[in-house]
Amino acid sequence: MRSIFLVGGVVAALATPALAQAPQGTPTNVRGAIVKLDGQTLTVKPDGGAPVVVNLATNYTVRTLVRKKLSDIHPGDFVGTTSVPGKDGMLHAVEVHFFPANATIPDSQAPWDTRPNSLMTNAHVIGVAKAARGQVLSVDYKNGTAQVIIGPKTPIVAPGPGTPEDLKRGKAIFTVARKGADGTLTATNITVEKNGVKPPM
Repeated sequence: MRSIFLVGGVVAALATPALAQAPQGTPTNVRGAIVKLDGQTLTVKPDGGAPVVVNLATNYTVRTLVRKKLSDIHPGDFVGTTSVPGKDGMLHAVEVHFFPANATIPDSQAPWDTRPNSLMTNAHVIGVAKAARGQVLSVDYKNGTAQVIIGPKTPIVAPGPGTPEDLKRGKAIFTVARKGADGTLTATNITVEKNGVKPPM
């Protein structure tokens, strides 16, 4: 579990409820495997960390993911991508995910916490071009543009339907919870592994 302060990004990681309904507190990324779901309480075991408890809002939603191909990305699509700088000076994608059409997420680029020096870029696609190692995804966001190398093994996913029944023990989840002043975590949406497709963000 790690905190992130600068990106609203996946703040609804494939998310949805109205912002007015969102719980208050510091956005905190939670990743890990489900230990158990007990009513509105979800216990998650992060990699290399102690289990954490996430309180689920009354109106919480569940999302799954489906695999996509690079050819499914078109100009105008709104996507998020986690990337890291390479020795060639280019950004290299760790993953790419489509946002739902109704996502209320601002265009942005800011530090992310998937791995050291990673960035999350939420932006609209300008185009895709061939490159020496993969393809170059060009995107446009509020304060600039970015070019990101997409390798042949870069996971590309889009949101799929989900229900609380998908929150099964051992399944990987990702959520941006809100950490209250008392340290409790509350989430309005959960993205969960299904059919072998794990949240890569």
